[in-house]
Formats: sequence, C-alpha cells, structure tokens
Amino acid sequence: MTPALDLAGTFVFALSGAVAGVRRELDLFGVVVTALAAGIAGGVLRDVLLDQSPPTALGDWRYTAACVLASVVVLVWHRGLGRAAGIVVLLDAAGLAVFAVTGTLRALTLSVEPVGAIIVGVLTGIGGGIARDLLVGEIPFVLRRDVYALAALAGAVAVVLGYQLGLPLGFVAPLAAIVCFVTRVLAWRRGWNLQRVRANDGLESTDVRERRHD
Repeated sequence: MTPALDLAGTFVFALSGAVAGVRRELDLFGVVVTALAAGIAGGVLRDVLLDQSPPTALGDWRYTAACVLASVVVLVWHRGLGRAAGIVVLLDAAGLAVFAVTGTLRALTLSVEPVGAIIVGVLTGIGGGIARDLLVGEIPFVLRRDVYALAALAGAVAVVLGYQLGLPLGFVAPLAAIVCFVTRVLAWRRGWNLQRVRANDGLESTDVRERRHD
C-alpha cells in the first residue's frame, strides 16, 4: 500500500506545484521544475532521515513521471487556475495528508520509535509544500498557517495510535489521511490559527519600561 500512496502523494503535491507555477506565470520549464520539487521533496527528506539510499524518488522513474504528468495535466487545463488559490490549498491538503501518513508508516516499519516516527511523518508532509512555496517566492504555508503543521501532526499521531493498537493498515492509513486533510481544510475555511506573538508589542513594552527607569 505504501508505494501506491507514495506515488499518489507525489502526483497530488506535483499538481499543487504546477498550479502554483501557473499562478505565478512561470514558463513551461518553471512549471515542471516547481511540480517536481513539490512532488519529491517530502519523500526525499523522509528517506534521508531514515538513511534510505538512494531516496526512492531518485531511484524510481515513476516518481519523475508522476510529476511530469501532473505538469502536463495542469498545463492542458490551466485556464482559470491562475486565479484559483483554493485549488492549491485543496491539493496541498491532500498531498500533506498522504505524505504525513506514508512518512509515519515508513518510519514505523523500520522500527523507529513512535515519537520519532511522528516527527518523520510531519517533516515528510510539510517538505513538498515548503519547496513549492520557496520556488514561487511565497512564505511557506507552515510558517504562516500554524494549523498546517498541526494537521500533519494529527495525521501522524493517528497512524501511530492505530499501529500501536494493531489495527489493519488498510483501515488506519485512509482514516489518518482523512483526519489530516479535514483538519487542514477546516483550518483554511474557518481561519483557525494559533495565537501569534507580536514582536512589536514586546519591543514597545521594553521601551516603555526603559523610559520609566530613565
């Protein structure tokens, strides 16, 4: 199941990368590069962390093919995509869910401890989105949307709990992916975010205290 999910996540994340490239009006090569980076970055990071050499995405032509196919799909049906920010979010949420699940499962099958497996799952999930956003000149979702990483965390924790309870992976993986996807989409639709620390407020308070001492 994991290779199929891995390829599915690669394709979906590559779609999000290609759409982001179209929205930024990149040329054909730029769209393909963005799709490729978004599609394989998370899996490569996962395999590096797990000491899997060479990374699966670099040793199996199907991953590159999936990214190129995603680019072609977007380029053929690109009309309207340049303004459809919601499409990127939905595709990104799907890729985040699949990679968080496959990353956690891969770590568990290699006897990584539960906490370590969760960390690997979260990093696998956010890797593709970070690569995509950096290439198109945007602040990565994970740095401006707190629930992005928390959604990956929810999916990874669900995988570990199911695995520890001995539940069938055919049941655990889809359920965990749904948990991650729904969490991410709900956070986007409803504007959920954690409390942010306002640096200026802190600086102003410090200045006020210093003036009082003077």
